Amino acid sequence: MTLRTAAAALALILGIGGAAAQQKLTISVYGISQDSYRKHLYAPFEAQCGCKLVVEVGNSSERLAKLEARKDNPEVDMAVLTDFNALEAAQKGLIDKIDVSKLSNYDKLYDFARDPIGSNYAVGYTFYSTGIIYRTDKVKISSWKDLWKPELKNRLALPNITTSQGPTLLFMVDRSLGGTTPDFAAAINHIGASRKDVVNFYERSAQLTQLFQQDEIWAAVTGRFNWPLVRKLNMPIAWASLSDGESGGMNVMALVKGSKNKELALKFMDYWLSAEVQSKIAADLVDSPANRDAKVSPEAAESLTYGADMAKAIKFLPPQTVIDNRVAWLNGWNEKIAR
Repeated sequence: MTLRTAAAALALILGIGGAAAQQKLTISVYGISQDSYRKHLYAPFEAQCGCKLVVEVGNSSERLAKLEARKDNPEVDMAVLTDFNALEAAQKGLIDKIDVSKLSNYDKLYDFARDPIGSNYAVGYTFYSTGIIYRTDKVKISSWKDLWKPELKNRLALPNITTSQGPTLLFMVDRSLGGTTPDFAAAINHIGASRKDVVNFYERSAQLTQLFQQDEIWAAVTGRFNWPLVRKLNMPIAWASLSDGESGGMNVMALVKGSKNKELALKFMDYWLSAEVQSKIAADLVDSPANRDAKVSPEAAESLTYGADMAKAIKFLPPQTVIDNRVAWLNGWNEKIAR
């Protein structure tokens, strides 16, 4: 045995050069706000567990497709997805049930976040409301029907059906019109008839700040996560208090089937769900906390979907309804609105 090989063998015995032996946890997450996640979540967890996080990013649908493509040889241990993408993953056998007894923060979650897709296949870690923002000096908004006021003709922006806000827009407009069918025919027909009065069916929420700034729109339907950016414009714009409520969506955590690091993944989930981590991420205006004990400043709360009262008022679109009807919604949208 040479001196070099002897040294290498000794290092293995003693555990020296541990980087190669360090346990890795691969997570699949959204690409936004990674600096905040690195600061408040990834780095502290790595320091605590002595492990290394490998982070894959992308939108929810793209990452779901990757999970399916790697089904026989999964590379990801834990994924965060929209609630309806997580339900798809469960139905395709891509994720495992979560042993919630190992999540010390489970009982601190809002009820709707504990088992959002059934059978403990996921836990919600953040949620958001979808509502209406408007120029207070131009129009008054107190219900979804107010979107069609004469003052908003050629002054309105709505989310495209391809965005996460598209289905929730149809959901609430349909309710306001007395719609009774899951294909949201009432909403699609009404928006189709009014489509020429809509300035923009936007695909990126960031477009709204420019549209308001250039005085092209006086009202828009958007997610609460976009509200902090619009508030920074320092214009007379308010988040509407709607008598018929708000819709919303939820992002969830799921345990990938076939993961070789399930125990570590559960520890990471639990750490993410802690009031301490959720409070810090919320303070950066990244995620609205699903942990009831998370605390933020009054100013941050104004920009988030925060607190029991706001959480209670959200009308979530059931994930199975999204899966069952999204093709019909897209077809109806293309036929009546995008034509």
